[in-house]
Amino acid sequence: MATSSSVILSLLLTLLASFSCVTSLDDNFLQCFSSNLLNYTKPISEVVLAKNTSAYSSVFQSSVRNLRFLNTSTEKPEFIITPFHESHIQAAIVCAKTYDMQIRIRSGGHDYEGLSYVSEEKFVLIDLAHLRSISVDIEKENAWVESGATLGELYYKIAEKSNVYGFPAGSCPTVGVGGHISGGGFGTIFRKYGLAADTVVDAKIVDVNGNILNRKSMGEDLFWAIRGGGGASFGVIFAWKVRLVQVPPKVTVFKVAETLEEGANMLFQKWQRIGHKLPEDLFIHAVTGVVNASSNNNKKTIQISFDSLYLGEAEKLVPMMEENFPELDLKRENCTEMSWIQSVLYFAGFSTSESPEVLLNRTAQLKSFFKAKSDYVKKPISETGLQGLYKKLLEAETSELILTPYGGKMSEIKDSETPFPHRRGNIYKIQYMVTWDEEEETKQHLRWIRSLYSYMAPYVSKSPRAAYFNYRDLDLGRNKNGNTSFAQASVWGLKYFKNNFKRLAKVKTETDPSNFFRNEQSIPVFYL
Repeated sequence: MATSSSVILSLLLTLLASFSCVTSLDDNFLQCFSSNLLNYTKPISEVVLAKNTSAYSSVFQSSVRNLRFLNTSTEKPEFIITPFHESHIQAAIVCAKTYDMQIRIRSGGHDYEGLSYVSEEKFVLIDLAHLRSISVDIEKENAWVESGATLGELYYKIAEKSNVYGFPAGSCPTVGVGGHISGGGFGTIFRKYGLAADTVVDAKIVDVNGNILNRKSMGEDLFWAIRGGGGASFGVIFAWKVRLVQVPPKVTVFKVAETLEEGANMLFQKWQRIGHKLPEDLFIHAVTGVVNASSNNNKKTIQISFDSLYLGEAEKLVPMMEENFPELDLKRENCTEMSWIQSVLYFAGFSTSESPEVLLNRTAQLKSFFKAKSDYVKKPISETGLQGLYKKLLEAETSELILTPYGGKMSEIKDSETPFPHRRGNIYKIQYMVTWDEEEETKQHLRWIRSLYSYMAPYVSKSPRAAYFNYRDLDLGRNKNGNTSFAQASVWGLKYFKNNFKRLAKVKTETDPSNFFRNEQSIPVFYL
């Protein structure tokens, strides 16, 4: 009996000690945070959310886009910081360092592997959702946009001021500006204007020492690194100054979808040869899906959809297509003219008759379990390769491939201009995606997409097999907790950044030598 009582007493003391440690950490962190604020009156309770606060769970879940990272076993942040002012970011960095916690930075929550809001180490989440002001200057053709803004909010603000200006970024309106730009950022007009990162002319970042830097004070090396090298390795970028681009009053969209039985393979073979050679005003990407065969509803087949945006009117597009891609048999009645902001709605899956205000909704239209991968293609995939690919896709009915043509402006920019190296020589990029509804299905879908990726190896880029950083893929390799050597990180780093990886590591060493800003695929420090 005495032994039993002593065990119970020991357990109680352990629980009390644990509770005391948590309470002590909460109090100490809050005290540290308060003492590092300079004359800013926002109540701390609205900025710092501890695990025991009522708003913690809803704020954490608000921008979790991939349900793989919403289960109960996922490590949650010790605190969520929701900055209303840059001083809140400064205080968060200083106090996280003081109490030996890592930082995760979330602008929109679309990181494919959840690295903007989960961690294997004790961490603080800086959620930038409140820092989303946008100032558009049409006369100077630029805009300042805070990192917590979404692409949809940015597009809306530009369209409010003008119908002949746009921005070359992605189609998903709930994607956060911060992560999108810092990883490159492409969209339907990138063959004409390059990446979102290519438009950046200034930025504001809080560095590892809590200093606020702009382009002049950070220097050109760091300014180079954050435009495609992933900002979370270097600090907290909270604002970007970007150059706007001119768009015509009318643009034209069309969509032609065919199944394999209807000749989709022949059309895709032609697209492979000419998609990257088309005029830069014309964007045609190909999207695969598994559908019912028209002749037999019990049989599945592959459908390939050719979705296009042309920066001009239909009367110019139709003869252009007749000259370059007659096999698609495009007619005037297949085309729809609209404003550029309506094309944003169109590619986001909204009706073009809806108000652009729908772009202000920060809630994702669909949340699911998913896994994605990417590849770059330098020469057309052979007929044998394609037939095998179609068979693999039929194994997973919720699979999708998005094949994006390169060429145009992308072939004119040097690979070293920014950290994003996938320019000249690529004919298109592949995004592989599979989704599912139940957590129990996770293992089978991960096995499938990994087998598909393995199958594609002979048909895509090599040495390295390149990948797009914004389509984060931890299968490529991951850093260990703490410090990872440059050689170890090169396993994944060369795939994303190729010859730019070493320069990124040198910038990292200069700006964050203690490797405070780190995650499973952050840029490592580089020592000779």
